[in-house]
Amino acid sequence: MVKHIVMWKLKEEAHGNDKETNARLIKEKLEALNGKIECLLKLEVGLDFMGEDNYDVVLYSEFANRDDINVYANHPLHQALLPFIKEANCSRVAVDYEL
Repeated sequence: MVKHIVMWKLKEEAHGNDKETNARLIKEKLEALNGKIECLLKLEVGLDFMGEDNYDVVLYSEFANRDDINVYANHPLHQALLPFIKEANCSRVAVDYEL
């Protein structure tokens, strides 16, 4: 089992939207991948409610193995989201690990 966790700190404004709007849009767009990419076993997206120095959006996803995470990363549906997310964020951190 491979776990993939990504966190983004968003810009105050991007795509003509404020940070909160972009956070909700990122959540909706990522959650729409559930059931559409076969190797994606689980995907959850959370939005921070504490503010301050916290990151704004977190993605938690699970895959059966390392090959599957690469399939997901290169899948056209995932790739289509990247420009929106990249433009909206100012910082990204990620970790991938196996159990």
